[in-house]
Amino acid sequence: MSRLVDRFIRYVKIDTQSDPNSDTFPSTAKQLNLSKMLVDELKAMGLDAFLDKDGYVYSKLPSNSKKNIPAFGLIAHVDTSFDAPGYPVNPQIIKKYDGSLIQLNEYYSMEPSQYPSLAKVIGDDIITTDGNTLLGADDKAGVAEIMELIERLIENPSIEHGDIYICFTPDEEIGKGADRFNYDWFKAQFAYTMDGSEVGGIEYENFNAASAKVSFIGKSIHPGSAKNKMINAQHLSMEFFNMLPTFKNPAFTEGYEGFNHLTRTEGSVEYAVAEYIIRNHNLDEFKQQIHEFNVIKDYLNQKYGYEAVSLVIKEQYLNMAEIIKKNMYIIDYAVNATKKANITPKFEAIRGGTDGARLTYGGLPCPNLGTGAFHFHGRLEFASINQMEKAVEILTYLVQEIANS
Repeated sequence: MSRLVDRFIRYVKIDTQSDPNSDTFPSTAKQLNLSKMLVDELKAMGLDAFLDKDGYVYSKLPSNSKKNIPAFGLIAHVDTSFDAPGYPVNPQIIKKYDGSLIQLNEYYSMEPSQYPSLAKVIGDDIITTDGNTLLGADDKAGVAEIMELIERLIENPSIEHGDIYICFTPDEEIGKGADRFNYDWFKAQFAYTMDGSEVGGIEYENFNAASAKVSFIGKSIHPGSAKNKMINAQHLSMEFFNMLPTFKNPAFTEGYEGFNHLTRTEGSVEYAVAEYIIRNHNLDEFKQQIHEFNVIKDYLNQKYGYEAVSLVIKEQYLNMAEIIKKNMYIIDYAVNATKKANITPKFEAIRGGTDGARLTYGGLPCPNLGTGAFHFHGRLEFASINQMEKAVEILTYLVQEIANS
């Protein structure tokens, strides 16, 4: 087993799920178990590294050159999604995957005809789950690749580089990964998140994003005498949902198309709550979707004659493309490095977000690179060992591209 794979498997076995309903920061203390391990490993490499009070790991590989090389950063997140069970993770290695059906367990299987990502890794050694949890390659593949790169650079001092800043963030999966990022310490001119999927992917367009919490107040009365009196909060929630544009359901969207995604709902006759995420690459359309939520709320309150519906919308992040397009040299570095690794660069708009989106608006331009992992946030998640090795190779060429700029 290669050192990279060994790292990755050690990392994914640590439970680091974040919690969107937590009031602490980081949202779960268990994320710190991996963060502390990373600090220890970086120190063992001879680097200064520390875990701050908010759960961020920081370190720096100092420049080994007398040239004035731009300082840049590499960022990945330690937390995993709450959308599927996250523990205990039991990784399985399939050698030289032949394209056949993969039966993970009694209930979960996958094959290329249904999941085209598998067709991209035929012939590769791949790592899957056992079907009972997610894998955690989002984003422990990125964490492992950054750690492997740093150790290889230390072992090969002939590879010239400037200061390379490193940060492993908590709580990315709940949209808080950049909330307490230390820009003052992280003195890079630009950075890259290692949080993408197919290796060779270079992403600098993402959704504009907001969350919406919609609360419904009903009027309860015994159902035997409810005629013209009862207002069921659960029905209000369904009425609200049915008034949203049907084809803004994410199940009907792709590419640059925006969506409104109902992520959670619960309630009783007297009270119900529905939580949504709102996404669109186009800022004007994004604002229109938010407007539609407010219009529906106002309509229902007018219809029922009291404040039956209340709405809280919070902006999460904006499309980083507006800033990255003014700094395309950062993309050029990644394109050249990818080509040197004999991989064709792939550009896709992210149908989601990364820490990089918010960091970009915080003054640190930060596009996203592919890690070689697929099917994030679910039990069918897998990673290609071959692609992960290629990701480290691309990062090595990236270091050289920046050094030679």
